[in-house]
Amino acid sequence: MARRDTGDKESAALTEVVEKVAGLMDTIQQAIYERALAFREANTKRVDTWEEFEATFAGEGGAGFVVAHWDGTEESEAIIAERTKATIRCIPNTPLLESDNEPGVCVYSGKPSARRVVFAKAY
Repeated sequence: MARRDTGDKESAALTEVVEKVAGLMDTIQQAIYERALAFREANTKRVDTWEEFEATFAGEGGAGFVVAHWDGTEESEAIIAERTKATIRCIPNTPLLESDNEPGVCVYSGKPSARRVVFAKAY
């Protein structure tokens, strides 16, 4: 057997394969989840100003995820996308941090914002 997540290989008797694979699937799932969570946390930045937002998305490539206030209007969303190539990826039902649900002001327009949303560039 070879694990796709680590590349580790091991042998098992044919009579044990079903039991070993079933147990290994839980281990692999947990490892993949932890790796994805660590990646998200390492590549997520909270910004509060348009200058920070633009700087984060400047240049080619991604920039990870940016959690920022947005005023909820299609107009602001379109201008943000046009200027930075970043679009809203998610409006979380459950905030990544509790403070993400606090009101603020839109990074682009300065208008009131009920909560933060997640922006990123497509790649």
